[in-house]
Amino acid sequence: MFRVSASDAQQAPLIVREAKRSGLTRLAIFHDKTNYGRTGKDELLKALRQQGLSPVYTGQFRLGERDMIAQLRRARDLGAQAILTYAIGPELAQIANSLAQLDWRPQLIGSWTLSMSNFIDDAGPNAEGARMVQTFISDSSDPLRQDFVARYLRTFGGRRIPSAVSAAQGYDSLLLLAAALRHSASTDGKAIVRALENLPAPVKGVITTYHRPFSASDHDAIDLAVPVIGKLQRGEVVHAYSNERTQKRRP
Repeated sequence: MFRVSASDAQQAPLIVREAKRSGLTRLAIFHDKTNYGRTGKDELLKALRQQGLSPVYTGQFRLGERDMIAQLRRARDLGAQAILTYAIGPELAQIANSLAQLDWRPQLIGSWTLSMSNFIDDAGPNAEGARMVQTFISDSSDPLRQDFVARYLRTFGGRRIPSAVSAAQGYDSLLLLAAALRHSASTDGKAIVRALENLPAPVKGVITTYHRPFSASDHDAIDLAVPVIGKLQRGEVVHAYSNERTQKRRP
């Protein structure tokens, strides 16, 4: 497997760093019971320990959970200032909507899934201000990224890309695969693997320009220089920090 996305081991420390950057140290973790949620929770615990922190509360829930109020009330009573999340859109929306019912507004900070349209649309105004790790954000000033977003919306319609991160990562994955096919001049699986591990020329994607992104011992194309923090603003994911709108693209 070759990955063109930020791993959980990369995202979790950035989530914790964002909480500390905002001066928030009393943190609750909310995760779903899938392998995705449990792995993310473990990475968050590891990242917290590295900062000398531990969660004031850890909540977990099933897919399809509709009522988060009891667990959120417990986190609130224990003094949580922020909720760190590892789940997917619909359940994340239930967290945001339950917080609104409690009239409690801690900062929501989580993995890339807080940018999913089914979180943004299901939570509506309750999603405002949520922050998440992103490899791609549509409000970039980079012309290549702007062109990618425009072509996507021209082709598929809609007011936004439903999951801009997924679209960009998928697009760059195919660019890398195409480069490997050209390099290997073969469709043999083993030849393509060798080519991916030894790409001779840079590949310019919409997330970054990939300089030898893979090796025999490393199949992760994204490194810690790439991810940024996004935030939800009036139903759109934008850069949380304006200086990151341009500085994350490599030459």
